[in-house]
Amino acid sequence: MAPQDMAFTDDRLLDGRVHIRQPADGYRVAVDPVLLAAAVPAKPGQHVLDAGCGTGAAMFCLAARVQGLNLTGLELQPRHAEYARAGLALNGLEGAARIVTGDIADVAHGVYDIVMTNPPFADGGTPPPNASLAVAHMEGELDLAAWLRHCLAALKPKGRLVIVHRADRLSDILGVLHGRTGDIRIRPIHSKSGQPARRVIIDAGKDRRTPDTLLPGFILHGDDGAFTAAADAVLRGGGALA
Repeated sequence: MAPQDMAFTDDRLLDGRVHIRQPADGYRVAVDPVLLAAAVPAKPGQHVLDAGCGTGAAMFCLAARVQGLNLTGLELQPRHAEYARAGLALNGLEGAARIVTGDIADVAHGVYDIVMTNPPFADGGTPPPNASLAVAHMEGELDLAAWLRHCLAALKPKGRLVIVHRADRLSDILGVLHGRTGDIRIRPIHSKSGQPARRVIIDAGKDRRTPDTLLPGFILHGDDGAFTAAADAVLRGGGALA
């Protein structure tokens, strides 16, 4: 359990089917980990690593959609890792999943069928005043390129790396993936139709040579601000981001 002096809240995702425990201050789950989980093409029996799992939202959402996975969540911040361990019990995943406190640089190579990751987004600027939030959002000793290289190293041959990140870092990401992956599928995520994409989801196959695919954009909100039917099916219904 989390230390008694640490304030937290117990919240729900996927219309109540997924439980998460998260800090009352600092990093709070938004839609990115839910979209990431929806994009993972996992099958029962596969070994999946959530690199930088935070409080476990993405892996818990994935477990709610695909049964029989072997899930590992890796988290650098001990406080977040403890909340994620509490989430294992809240979601009935004890024995089916585990949380490891550690660094992506120390992960064993060639172990996982799939690595999914929502890396720190910011590569500069002023860090948030909340220390935990700063670690979650700011690139540290490992920049984005190094982070992705370690994720690729953790994959088995022909395994898949699934990433959600800022759209303006797409060229940086593709630069790392070039020559190491193929069958790269890029999904722009738009807040509303007609607006530039602010996020992208990238699904890349290690050691593959299949040509890349730019998929149709995924629209989160209609003009009225409500979720689109497609977004509602993913964010509340727990469906796959096909």
